[in-house]
Amino acid sequence: MKARIASLAALTAVAVLTGCATGGGGGWTTLVDGTKGLDNFNRVGEANWVAADGAVSSNSGGKDPGYLVTKANYKDFMLRAEFWASDDANSGIFMRCQEPNRINDENCYEANIFDQRPDPTYGTGAIVKVAKVDPMPKAGGKWNTYEITMQGKRLVLVLNGQKTVDIEDGKFASGPIALQWGRGTIRWRKVEIRPL
Repeated sequence: MKARIASLAALTAVAVLTGCATGGGGGWTTLVDGTKGLDNFNRVGEANWVAADGAVSSNSGGKDPGYLVTKANYKDFMLRAEFWASDDANSGIFMRCQEPNRINDENCYEANIFDQRPDPTYGTGAIVKVAKVDPMPKAGGKWNTYEITMQGKRLVLVLNGQKTVDIEDGKFASGPIALQWGRGTIRWRKVEIRPL
Protein backbone atom coordinates (compact mmCIF):
# COMPACT_ATOMS: atom_id res chain seq x y z
CA MET A 1 0.00 0.00 0.00
CA LYS A 2 2.80 2.43 0.89
CA ALA A 3 4.56 1.57 -2.37
CA ARG A 4 1.38 2.31 -4.35
CA ILE A 5 0.91 5.70 -2.58
CA ALA A 6 4.59 6.58 -3.15
CA SER A 7 4.22 5.63 -6.82
CA LEU A 8 1.11 7.81 -7.23
CA ALA A 9 2.84 10.69 -5.46
CA ALA A 10 5.84 10.36 -7.79
CA LEU A 11 3.60 10.35 -10.89
CA THR A 12 1.71 13.40 -9.60
CA ALA A 13 5.00 15.23 -9.01
CA VAL A 14 6.18 14.42 -12.54
CA ALA A 15 2.88 15.66 -14.01
CA VAL A 16 3.08 18.91 -12.02
CA LEU A 17 6.70 19.52 -13.02
CA THR A 18 5.95 18.75 -16.67
CA GLY A 19 3.04 21.17 -16.60
CA CYS A 20 5.25 23.90 -15.12
CA ALA A 21 8.02 23.30 -17.64
CA THR A 22 5.65 23.74 -20.58
CA GLY A 23 3.86 26.71 -19.06
CA GLY A 24 0.69 24.69 -18.78
CA GLY A 25 -0.19 25.41 -22.40
CA GLY A 26 2.67 24.43 -24.65
CA GLY A 27 4.93 26.65 -26.71
CA TRP A 28 4.47 29.59 -29.04
CA THR A 29 2.73 29.21 -32.39
CA THR A 30 3.67 31.68 -35.13
CA LEU A 31 0.66 33.13 -36.94
CA VAL A 32 2.61 35.69 -39.02
CA ASP A 33 6.36 35.66 -39.54
CA GLY A 34 6.73 38.46 -42.09
CA THR A 35 6.89 36.45 -45.30
CA LYS A 36 4.13 33.93 -44.78
CA GLY A 37 1.14 33.47 -42.56
CA LEU A 38 -1.79 34.54 -44.69
CA ASP A 39 -2.70 30.83 -44.87
CA ASN A 40 -3.42 30.88 -41.11
CA PHE A 41 -6.29 33.32 -41.67
CA ASN A 42 -9.59 33.78 -43.43
CA ARG A 43 -10.01 37.15 -45.14
CA VAL A 44 -13.07 39.18 -44.19
CA GLY A 45 -13.72 42.45 -46.01
CA GLU A 46 -11.79 43.95 -48.92
CA ALA A 47 -8.36 44.96 -47.53
CA ASN A 48 -5.45 44.31 -49.95
CA TRP A 49 -3.41 42.03 -47.66
CA VAL A 50 -0.01 41.07 -49.10
CA ALA A 51 3.07 39.29 -47.74
CA ALA A 52 6.17 41.19 -48.92
CA ASP A 53 9.29 42.95 -47.65
CA GLY A 54 9.32 40.98 -44.40
CA ALA A 55 5.76 41.89 -43.38
CA VAL A 56 2.10 41.13 -43.99
CA SER A 57 0.50 44.47 -44.76
CA SER A 58 -2.44 46.42 -46.12
CA ASN A 59 -2.74 50.03 -47.23
CA SER A 60 -6.13 50.08 -48.94
CA GLY A 61 -9.47 48.34 -49.10
CA GLY A 62 -13.17 48.90 -49.44
CA LYS A 63 -15.32 51.40 -47.60
CA ASP A 64 -15.52 49.02 -44.61
CA PRO A 65 -12.55 47.64 -42.65
CA GLY A 66 -10.88 44.41 -43.70
CA TYR A 67 -9.61 41.65 -41.43
CA LEU A 68 -7.38 38.61 -41.26
CA VAL A 69 -9.32 36.23 -38.99
CA THR A 70 -7.64 33.17 -37.47
CA LYS A 71 -9.09 29.81 -38.44
CA ALA A 72 -8.68 28.63 -34.84
CA ASN A 73 -10.46 29.80 -31.70
CA TYR A 74 -8.53 30.92 -28.60
CA LYS A 75 -9.67 31.13 -24.99
CA ASP A 76 -6.81 31.91 -22.58
CA PHE A 77 -3.57 33.00 -24.23
CA MET A 78 -0.59 35.30 -24.51
CA LEU A 79 -0.17 37.09 -27.84
CA ARG A 80 2.89 39.00 -29.08
CA ALA A 81 2.57 41.17 -32.19
CA GLU A 82 5.09 43.43 -33.88
CA PHE A 83 3.45 46.07 -36.07
CA TRP A 84 4.19 49.28 -37.97
CA ALA A 85 1.37 51.79 -38.36
CA SER A 86 1.23 55.01 -40.36
CA ASP A 87 0.26 58.13 -38.40
CA ASP A 88 -3.26 57.98 -39.86
CA ALA A 89 -3.72 54.21 -39.42
CA ASN A 90 -6.90 52.80 -37.96
CA SER A 91 -6.15 49.22 -37.00
CA GLY A 92 -6.28 46.85 -34.07
CA ILE A 93 -6.18 43.31 -32.79
CA PHE A 94 -9.63 41.83 -32.19
CA MET A 95 -9.84 38.91 -29.75
CA ARG A 96 -12.39 36.31 -28.63
CA CYS A 97 -14.59 37.31 -31.57
CA GLN A 98 -18.13 35.96 -31.44
CA GLU A 99 -19.00 36.29 -35.14
CA PRO A 100 -15.95 35.55 -37.34
CA ASN A 101 -17.63 36.91 -40.48
CA ARG A 102 -18.79 40.14 -38.82
CA ILE A 103 -15.91 41.57 -36.77
CA ASN A 104 -16.48 44.71 -34.69
CA ASP A 105 -15.84 46.23 -31.27
CA GLU A 106 -19.26 45.08 -30.04
CA ASN A 107 -18.68 41.33 -30.45
CA CYS A 108 -14.89 41.17 -29.84
CA TYR A 109 -12.31 42.73 -27.55
CA GLU A 110 -10.32 45.26 -29.64
CA ALA A 111 -6.78 46.23 -28.65
CA ASN A 112 -6.80 49.50 -30.55
CA ILE A 113 -4.20 51.05 -32.86
CA PHE A 114 -5.67 54.44 -33.75
CA ASP A 115 -3.55 57.50 -32.87
CA GLN A 116 -6.01 59.91 -34.55
CA ARG A 117 -9.20 58.50 -33.02
CA PRO A 118 -11.60 61.43 -32.45
CA ASP A 119 -12.19 60.25 -28.86
CA PRO A 120 -8.66 59.34 -27.65
CA THR A 121 -9.94 57.65 -24.46
CA TYR A 122 -10.31 54.48 -26.52
CA GLY A 123 -7.41 55.17 -28.89
CA THR A 124 -4.10 53.34 -29.20
CA GLY A 125 -3.44 51.14 -26.15
CA ALA A 126 -7.09 50.86 -25.07
CA ILE A 127 -9.63 48.05 -25.35
CA VAL A 128 -12.43 49.81 -27.21
CA LYS A 129 -15.62 50.27 -25.15
CA VAL A 130 -14.08 48.25 -22.28
CA ALA A 131 -10.90 49.89 -20.94
CA LYS A 132 -9.79 53.49 -21.48
CA VAL A 133 -6.20 54.65 -21.80
CA ASP A 134 -4.78 57.88 -20.33
CA PRO A 135 -2.47 59.22 -21.56
CA MET A 136 -2.78 57.62 -24.97
CA PRO A 137 0.55 56.37 -26.37
CA LYS A 138 1.38 56.98 -30.03
CA ALA A 139 2.22 54.13 -32.41
CA GLY A 140 2.40 55.95 -35.75
CA GLY A 141 5.51 55.94 -37.91
CA LYS A 142 7.49 53.26 -36.04
CA TRP A 143 7.67 49.58 -35.18
CA ASN A 144 5.77 48.66 -32.01
CA THR A 145 5.14 45.56 -29.93
CA TYR A 146 1.83 44.58 -28.35
CA GLU A 147 1.93 41.93 -25.63
CA ILE A 148 -1.57 40.80 -24.73
CA THR A 149 -2.63 38.38 -22.01
CA MET A 150 -6.18 37.08 -21.74
CA GLN A 151 -6.70 34.63 -18.91
CA GLY A 152 -10.27 34.11 -17.78
CA LYS A 153 -11.71 37.55 -17.04
CA ARG A 154 -8.30 39.22 -16.69
CA LEU A 155 -7.26 41.27 -19.73
CA VAL A 156 -3.81 42.88 -19.88
CA LEU A 157 -2.30 45.00 -22.69
CA VAL A 158 1.34 46.06 -22.78
CA LEU A 159 2.40 48.36 -25.62
CA ASN A 160 6.14 48.88 -26.10
CA GLY A 161 6.81 47.75 -22.53
CA GLN A 162 4.18 50.06 -21.00
CA LYS A 163 1.10 48.48 -19.41
CA THR A 164 -1.93 50.33 -20.76
CA VAL A 165 -4.75 48.02 -19.60
CA ASP A 166 -5.13 45.63 -16.65
CA ILE A 167 -8.79 44.90 -15.94
CA GLU A 168 -11.36 42.17 -15.45
CA ASP A 169 -14.18 41.72 -17.94
CA GLY A 170 -16.11 38.53 -18.64
CA LYS A 171 -18.10 39.53 -21.70
CA PHE A 172 -16.37 37.14 -24.14
CA ALA A 173 -14.78 33.80 -23.21
CA SER A 174 -13.28 32.53 -26.48
CA GLY A 175 -13.19 32.98 -30.22
CA PRO A 176 -10.86 33.73 -33.12
CA ILE A 177 -8.40 36.62 -33.35
CA ALA A 178 -8.54 39.21 -36.15
CA LEU A 179 -5.96 41.70 -37.44
CA GLN A 180 -7.62 44.84 -38.81
CA TRP A 181 -7.00 47.29 -41.62
CA GLY A 182 -9.34 50.30 -41.36
CA ARG A 183 -7.34 53.09 -43.01
CA GLY A 184 -3.75 54.17 -43.56
CA THR A 185 -1.03 51.53 -43.64
CA ILE A 186 -0.57 48.64 -41.22
CA ARG A 187 2.26 46.08 -41.32
CA TRP A 188 2.48 42.95 -39.16
CA ARG A 189 6.05 41.62 -38.97
CA LYS A 190 5.66 38.93 -36.32
CA VAL A 191 2.55 37.62 -34.56
CA GLU A 192 2.72 34.62 -32.23
CA ILE A 193 0.43 33.09 -29.65
CA ARG A 194 0.79 30.73 -26.69
CA PRO A 195 -2.22 29.09 -25.04
CA LEU A 196 -2.39 29.41 -21.23
